[in-house]
Parts: sequence; C-alpha cells; structure tokens
Amino acid sequence: MATEDDDRPRKKISHEVGQDLSLLSVEELTERVTLLNSEIARLEEAATKKRASRDAANSFFKS
Repeated sequence: MATEDDDRPRKKISHEVGQDLSLLSVEELTERVTLLNSEIARLEEAATKKRASRDAANSFFKS
C-alpha cells in the first residue's frame, strides 16, 4: 500500500555553490555529490567536443 509521501512529486535536487551544508543529512549530501559528479562529467564531455571542433577548424584553416 502506498503512503501519502509516495504520491507527492519529489523535489528536484539542486545545489548552490557555497550554500550552508549544516542542515543537510548525509543522504542529501550524498545525493548532491552524485548530482555534481554527473554535472562535471557532462561539462567535461561538452568541453571535449568543443575542443575537437575547434581543433578541426584550426586544422582546416591552416591547410
């Protein structure tokens, strides 16, 4: 049987750099670490793609 809490939409996890962490539980901190690690991977992937695009353009125009 579902409880009332199961029917409520979950609040999207967000994190603001520099915010006070003292009120967060260990579980919330762990969720934020996971979120931030995923975001770092996404940013690194975007940077890699942009570098590859830039390098291809530089190579084309140097020829």
